[in-house]
Amino acid sequence: MSTYHIYQNLLAQVERVFRHSRQGSIQTRRRYKEAVCRFCYFLAEVYHLERLANIAPKHIFAYAEFLKESGKAASTIKTDLAAIRFFHDQMPQVKHHALPDNSMLNLERRSFGKVDRTWSEREFNRMIGKAWGEGREDYAAALCLARYCGLRIHEVFRLDTAAAERALKAGSLTVKGKGGKVRTVPLTETPRIELTKMLAQTQRGHKLFVPDDMPTDRAINNFQCFIYRYRNEVQDADSHRTITCHGLRHTYAVEQYLACRKQGMDEHAACRRVSRLLGHEREDVTRIYLASLRKGGEGNG
Repeated sequence: MSTYHIYQNLLAQVERVFRHSRQGSIQTRRRYKEAVCRFCYFLAEVYHLERLANIAPKHIFAYAEFLKESGKAASTIKTDLAAIRFFHDQMPQVKHHALPDNSMLNLERRSFGKVDRTWSEREFNRMIGKAWGEGREDYAAALCLARYCGLRIHEVFRLDTAAAERALKAGSLTVKGKGGKVRTVPLTETPRIELTKMLAQTQRGHKLFVPDDMPTDRAINNFQCFIYRYRNEVQDADSHRTITCHGLRHTYAVEQYLACRKQGMDEHAACRRVSRLLGHEREDVTRIYLASLRKGGEGNG
């Protein structure tokens, strides 16, 4: 059974349980239901789990880790896990009656400030291969935009046909990032090719990476689940780096910094240049992205 069909089957199971639930306010039940539906996609994509009655502690541990790696705040993770436990308690029959509580999950978000999060070129190519193997050219394009333009995941999924057309015409991509900061990123050959392909298959006026019948946050969640599912398969054997979409932005930062240094810029000038490309214009933040270079390396090949 395909991931899509497993997911639809899980959603039907969720609907049956919530239809008969009267606990909590209408707003709470709605919010909890949305959280459980996001969890269902994770279960379908990563574990191919077909019956929610078989939810096990390992699924909760893995999902909590996934949410942390996706950058979710501890408060958000706790709310989502409360929703899952609420749903689990409503089910008439379950295989595992006790799910891990928050004290067992170490929910505080990790600090990545001194950690190398870059991808090697081999890892990136393997992940692109996984996307192509599933017929997900959109995921391959999203990976390329994160890797070669340094886009945050939300910036990728915000792109529409108008933004793509402007970028192809100007040869640079204008991005509105965190805090409303606007930056312009040069468009190299690979992202130009990917934008052209996505533009050809997207109806004018629509988003490139978000289906019309799907909320943007769910499309992002699905993409993150895809990366999580394959990360162990694509990771280099000798690597202990955690593979996330945001790590591609780190890879971009390191590559741009090394290019600036090769052009003769000193360390501070190179950092300033990279900070503008990343869209935060703070040298201290840029140095977080360059953690791999502090180990004396030249980035991951």
